[in-house]
Amino acid sequence: MESVMSLQYSWVRGSREVLLRYCDSLSAADFCKENSSFGRGSIRNLLVHIANTYEFWIGQQALQKEMVFTSYDAVRNVEETRKLFYEVDKLVEEFIAHFSRSYLTNLKVSINQESAKANPLKLFTHVITHEYHHKGQVLSLSRHLGYTPVNTDIMR
Repeated sequence: MESVMSLQYSWVRGSREVLLRYCDSLSAADFCKENSSFGRGSIRNLLVHIANTYEFWIGQQALQKEMVFTSYDAVRNVEETRKLFYEVDKLVEEFIAHFSRSYLTNLKVSINQESAKANPLKLFTHVITHEYHHKGQVLSLSRHLGYTPVNTDIMR
């Protein structure tokens, strides 16, 4: 039987793919165009930041893996973004398998160099809500660039 987290993450992946297909319609220049009114500067940067956040919380903090975080400039187009998220998907699948029977057991984590505790379900909730927050910024930024955003909600 598929776990709730696996099912929920499949919805996140589906919504993300709608966003990435939309990003395929953007010009390469607009995909990477910096805009200082948005925290991470560009659509590409926001997407890389989302991936890095999964790597930090799921990979480094929960699974205790040594992670090499992707720099913004290392990703030049939407296809490279898909490849980055493919790696994130593998990491999340490992996380779900590893914690499927202990998702409420507290783990030691570090928040801004401070020791803290969080259970895997809380970490999972954090990364997916973080993704949706920044997905909204991606769509808003694309609107500022003259595009008409698509509906990327899970309930669409």
